[in-house]
Amino acid sequence: MTTTYDCTSDDERARGLEHAQRAISEKKCVVLPTDTVYGIGADAFSPQAVTMLLVSKGRSRTMPPPVLIPRINALDGLATDVSADARKLAEAFWPGGLTLILHAQPSLDWDLGETKGTVALRMPADDVALELLTLTGPLAVSSANRTGHAPGQTAAAAREQLAESVEVYLEGGFRPVEGETAVPSTIVDATGPLLRVVRNGAVSLEQLREHVPGVLGLGEIPMAAGEPEAADAPGTSDASETSAAPKGAEVPAEVPVETPVAPAAEARTTGGSSAVSATDNKAGN
Repeated sequence: MTTTYDCTSDDERARGLEHAQRAISEKKCVVLPTDTVYGIGADAFSPQAVTMLLVSKGRSRTMPPPVLIPRINALDGLATDVSADARKLAEAFWPGGLTLILHAQPSLDWDLGETKGTVALRMPADDVALELLTLTGPLAVSSANRTGHAPGQTAAAAREQLAESVEVYLEGGFRPVEGETAVPSTIVDATGPLLRVVRNGAVSLEQLREHVPGVLGLGEIPMAAGEPEAADAPGTSDASETSAAPKGAEVPAEVPVETPVAPAAEARTTGGSSAVSATDNKAGN
C-alpha cells in the first residue's frame, strides 16, 4: 500500500525512513527529496528493482538511471580508473549538483540498463536523501516523473504522476525552494582522457574550471596538435583552448534534478560513455 510521510516532522520522518528502507529491501520503489528535485529510487544492485523504476517512469533500458551515494568514499567501491581530475571535482562539489560518469567496477553484480560499462554517480546535498542512502546503500535514482513530463518538486506532485507504482513517498517540502526553477545536476563525463561536460546544470563550467582548468564545455572538442590559437585565426574571436563542437554533435537539453538526462549520442561517442540518456530532458539528477 502506498504511503506518504511528512519528513518535516521528526516522528514521521523516522517512520518514513524505516518504511522506505524496508521497501528498498523488498525491491520496491520510493520517492525521496534531493537538493535538485524529487527522485524515484530503487536498489541499485537489484535488476528487478531497477526494472520497476524504469517501468514506473515509462523508460527503456537505453536510459539507465544514475546512482546516488551517501559518502564520497563510496566512489572507489563503485567505479574504477577514477582520474585525479575526476576526484578533484568530487571532492569540490560533493555533496551537491554534480554527476560524474565513470567506468563501473566490473566485479559488481548490478544491471542498470545499457550503460556500456559506465555508471553515473552523485552525492546529493539533502539531509533526508543522505539519511536514507546511509540506511540502504547506493540507490538507482531518476527524477520523480513520467518520462516527458516535468519532475516533481514535491512528493505530492510526484505522486500525481507515479501513483501506486511507488511504495513510499517521503515528503520534505519544495525542492528547490518554492518559486525557484528546478535545475538539474551538471553531468561530467570522466571516462576519457579529458573531462567533458555533457549536460549543463547546477555547477557552472567556470566553477568546474576553478578546480580542473582543462574541463571541456558542452559541445567543445580539444584543439588538434599544431592548430593555431583561435585568436590568431582570421575572422574568429579570442577563444580558449577548445574549438566549436563537431558538425552533427547533439547538445543535450537541460534537465532538472534527480532524473538523469544524459549525453546525446554524439557526446557519448566522443566521451566513451552511455551511463545516462539524452532523452529525459525534464528531470535530472
